[in-house]
Amino acid sequence: MYGFFKRCFDLLFALCFLAVFSPIYLLTWIIIKIVSPGPAIYKAKRVGKDGKLFDCYKFRSMRVDSGKVKLTTLQNDDRIFPFGKFIRRAKIDEMPQVVNILTGYMSVVGPRPEDKDNADKVYVGEYKHILDVKPGLTSTASLYDYTHGELFEDEEEYEKVFLPKKLQLELYYVNHRSFRYDIQLILRTALLIIQKTYGRKKFKEPEELKL
Repeated sequence: MYGFFKRCFDLLFALCFLAVFSPIYLLTWIIIKIVSPGPAIYKAKRVGKDGKLFDCYKFRSMRVDSGKVKLTTLQNDDRIFPFGKFIRRAKIDEMPQVVNILTGYMSVVGPRPEDKDNADKVYVGEYKHILDVKPGLTSTASLYDYTHGELFEDEEEYEKVFLPKKLQLELYYVNHRSFRYDIQLILRTALLIIQKTYGRKKFKEPEELKL
C-alpha cells in the first residue's frame, strides 16, 4: 500500500509543482541562456532503482566545459557560474527533475541519484541496498550534504570524512521509509532551503546519525 500511495503522491506533487512554479522555470531558463553560453537544461546519466540508468534533468549551473563529473560539488567550485551558485543554493537547479518523477524514474523522496562511475565506487556491500528504491529529489542524506557536505573544499577529505555518513543516512532512509517520514522530509527540505537561501550557514547534525 505504501508504494501505491507514494506513487500517487509523487504524481500529484509533480503536477502541482509544475503548475505553481512554471514562472520560475521560464525565468530561470531565460537567465541561464543570457548569462552562460550553452543549453539551459543539463541532462546527465544517473543510476536509479535496481541499478538502471536514466536521464536526470537539472538546470545547468556550471560552465559547459566544466570537465568530468566529480564525487561532489565543493565549496568555491570554480566550475559554477555566478547565477548557478544562486540556483544551487535555492535548489532551483533540481526543479526539472519533476519530469523524472512524472516518468516514474524518480520519487519526491528517496536517495539522491549518483553518476554511474560514482555509484560503482560507493554502492558496495550493504550500501547496494540504497538502489532498492527509486532515487528522489530529497532525502536525509541530500539535506545533510546541502547543509554540511558543500562546506568541504577538498574532494579527498569529503570522500574520507563525509561520504560514509552520507551513505549511512541514505541506507537509514531505505530501512525506515514510510509515508509519514516522507512528509517529514519534504517539510524539512522546504525549511532548510528557506533558511539557507536567506543566509543561514550553521546547521545541526541530523538526528538520524545518532540512531
